[in-house]
Amino acid sequence: MKTMFLLLQLSLVLLLTSCSGKDNVDPIPADNNTSIEDETITTGISQSDSTEVDTSNEATNDNKSNNQESDLETDRGSDEKTEKKSDDKKGVESDMEAENNLDEVTDIKSDTETDEETDDVGISVVDAIPHEYLILRHDEGGTIEKITYKTKDYFGDGSEITKPAHVYLPYGYDESKHYNVLYLMHGIGGNEYEWGMYNDTSKVKTIMDNLIYKGDIEPFIIVAPNGRSSVNYANTSSDHNSFYVFGQELRNDLIPYIESNYSTYKVDDDNSDLTKTRDHRAMAGLSMGGMQTINIGMGENLDIISYFGAFSACPTTNTSSQTAGKLKNFPDYDINFFYNICGTDDGIAIGPASAAVKNITSLTDKITDENFIWQTLRGGHDFNIWYLGFYNFAKIVFK
Repeated sequence: MKTMFLLLQLSLVLLLTSCSGKDNVDPIPADNNTSIEDETITTGISQSDSTEVDTSNEATNDNKSNNQESDLETDRGSDEKTEKKSDDKKGVESDMEAENNLDEVTDIKSDTETDEETDDVGISVVDAIPHEYLILRHDEGGTIEKITYKTKDYFGDGSEITKPAHVYLPYGYDESKHYNVLYLMHGIGGNEYEWGMYNDTSKVKTIMDNLIYKGDIEPFIIVAPNGRSSVNYANTSSDHNSFYVFGQELRNDLIPYIESNYSTYKVDDDNSDLTKTRDHRAMAGLSMGGMQTINIGMGENLDIISYFGAFSACPTTNTSSQTAGKLKNFPDYDINFFYNICGTDDGIAIGPASAAVKNITSLTDKITDENFIWQTLRGGHDFNIWYLGFYNFAKIVFK
């Protein structure tokens, strides 16, 4: 009986176990649990490792960035040093250039016998016209007029003739003001057009316009006449001896015409005494015009002209001893300034131009180191010298 009861209990247990459904559920094996656990840990480790790697990469990137910035700073520092060295070098070069320029100016002053220490005005000359003075001005430029005036055939029969000339008037010319006057003479083969002073592109006009605009000089009038005092003045091949009698025309006709028709320093309406205004009058010229300046201007008309500029004076120019002798005829009149220039390669004029000034300061007390410049430089018988001479003289005259 007991045995049967035990068997019945065991059967009941087996039946209950069979109906629980545990056989349909996938058991979680211990290995799999371990495996999941391991995976979770592994994943955790991977994330941690990944984070560490990323951090490491960021650190590496930061280091690279810092290194790059450091390199850039180094480069910048290097560039700054290079620029500083470059600037220092430029500064040195600039200083050296300034010193060289100063040396050149000193040499020029020495070569041209300019004594600024004894001249309150500080007169000096250059060997080349600065470029900015050769640039045509389109504002504040002067004007050029063509005039005609009555004179005589002084080389011929003395009959009355009419001659032309060109006149430069500075910018802002005002009849209520007074202006100095320069008479600018041409060479043996030229005429009133040779200096090019007949239109707005004139180099003489350009130089004057710039000198005035920059405040280097006070405005003055320039007259460019025909230097032949003959009825045949228009013929450039006519007898050159007509050049030697121009002094009569200058004194009797041309200067009085300019004084009467332009705003100069005239003191009387009839121009009866031109000596009173001689300090406001100058004469200069190239080649034959240089001869006229020395022989006629200085030698015959010192009482009415006080500034003189000779550019490559021609072979018939008076020698220094002849000039000294003629100056004795004007005991009451001094020379305000005498400027003479010639190119050393000038086969025509270097001899006579040199003879015109040789020892001149020891031959007359009217010409001294204080009112005289003799400038020589490489150059021929051409406008390279003559325009330079004009530029230098324009800065000297009427000071």
